[in-house]
Amino acid sequence: MSSTLEPTTTTGSAHDSGRGRRIAHWDPEDEEFWRNGGKRVATRNLVFSVLAEHIGFCVWSLWSVMVLFMGPEYGLSAADKFLLVSVPTLTGAALRVPYSLAVSWFGGRNWTVISALLLLIPTALAAVVMRPGTSLGTFVLVAAVAGVGGGNFASSMTNINAFFPQRHKGWALGVNAGGGNVGVAVMQVLGLAVLGTAGASHPRLMLWVLCAAIVVAAVCAALFMDNLPGTRNDTDALRAAVKDVHCWLLCLLYLGTFGSFIGYGFAFGLVLQHQFGRTPLQAAGLTFLGPLLGSLTRPVGGWLADRFGGARVTCAVFASLTIATAVAVWASHVHSLPLFTAAFITLLGLAGAGNGSTYKLIPVVFRDRAAREPGGGDAGPDPVRARRLVGAVIGVTGAAGALGGVGINLAFRFSFAEWASGVPAFIGFLLFYVVCLAVTRTVYVRGGPPGGP
Repeated sequence: MSSTLEPTTTTGSAHDSGRGRRIAHWDPEDEEFWRNGGKRVATRNLVFSVLAEHIGFCVWSLWSVMVLFMGPEYGLSAADKFLLVSVPTLTGAALRVPYSLAVSWFGGRNWTVISALLLLIPTALAAVVMRPGTSLGTFVLVAAVAGVGGGNFASSMTNINAFFPQRHKGWALGVNAGGGNVGVAVMQVLGLAVLGTAGASHPRLMLWVLCAAIVVAAVCAALFMDNLPGTRNDTDALRAAVKDVHCWLLCLLYLGTFGSFIGYGFAFGLVLQHQFGRTPLQAAGLTFLGPLLGSLTRPVGGWLADRFGGARVTCAVFASLTIATAVAVWASHVHSLPLFTAAFITLLGLAGAGNGSTYKLIPVVFRDRAAREPGGGDAGPDPVRARRLVGAVIGVTGAAGALGGVGINLAFRFSFAEWASGVPAFIGFLLFYVVCLAVTRTVYVRGGPPGGP
C-alpha cells in the first residue's frame, strides 16, 4: 500500500507515515511543513540514498583497486592499468545524464532500488575474468560495465535535491555526495585488508563482500525511501538547462573539483607504484587517505558555501588547488615521498570541499532561471519547475565532472608512457586550475550569479 505525506492543516504541517512509497504533496520551503514531518522524511531518504550511492562508488572505484592485484603475471604495463582505471570513469560520466532523468521516469525510490541491483552485474563479471591470461580487451569491457556505479551519483543527487529546502541544500547535497564519495576510500581499505591478509591472489574476497552490500542497499531503499510528486517530463528542463551558459560554466568548475577527486582517487595507487616504486601493499596503505579526506571535506564545503556563498568558497578552493599542485610538482622533482603524499592527499581534500561548494551554486544560479521560464513570474520561481531545472543541471554537471576524472587518468597514462613521470600531467592540471580560478572570480564572485553568490 502506498504511503503519503500530506499537509494536515492549511499552515502546511505534515505527518510521516513511516515506510515510503509515494508522497502526495511536498513543499519543503514551507517552514511549518518542514518542521511538522518534512524534515524527518527528507532525512530518512537522505540516509538510505547515501547508503546506495556509497555502494555505487565502491563499484565505480573497483578497478582502481583491482589493478593493485595485477602483478607481472597479468602482463599489463603501467599505461594498460591507467587505461583500466579510466574506462569506468568514462562510462560513468556517460550514464550520469540518463540516470538523473531516470528519477523523473521511475521515481526516486524505485530508481534507487533498480540502480542498486544493477551493480551486481559488474561485480559478478569482475569475479569471472579476474585471472592471469585474460586479455586486456576483456578487462577493458568488464571495467566499462563498472561505470554503472558512477551513474548512481547523478540520480541520487537529483533525488535528494528535491527533498530539501534552499537553505539546507548545500549541507544535504554535501552529506549525500560525501557519503557516496567515501565509497572510494572504503573500497581501497577493503583492498588493503585483502592484500594484507589473503594476499594478491584472492581479489574475489572483495567481490563477495560487495555483492552482499549491494543487496542490503537495494532492500533498504525499497523499504524506507519515497517517490516525490512533480518530477515528470524533465527532458524539457534538460533542453532549457543546456541552452544556458551558466550550465557550461558550472560544468567547467565541477570538472576541476569532482574531476580532481575521482581522477586522483583512482590514480593515487598507480602513481605511487610507478613514480616512487611502492609495492601494491605499500601503495594500498596510503591510497585510501586522500579519498577519505575528500569525502569528509565535501559536506564541509557545502556547509561553508551555505554560510559564506558557494562562489567565494569555490574560488578559495581553486587557489589552494593551484598551490598544492605546485607542491606536488616540486616533491616529484626532489623525489620526496612524504611531501608528495601530503600534497596529493591535500589535493583530494581540497577537491572534496570544492565539490560541495560548486554544487551549492547550482540551485542558487538556476532558481533565477526557473523564474524566467514558463511557470515562473513576479511571485518567484515555480518550485516544481525549479526542482526539474536543477535536477537536469545536476545530471549535466555530474557527467562533466566525471569526464574530468577520465582526463586526469589519461593524462597520467600519457605522461608515464612518454616521460616515465607524472610531472608533465601535474603541470597541465595546475594550468587548468588557474583557468577555473579566473572563471569563478570573474563570473561568480565579482559579477555574481543570478540569485546571488
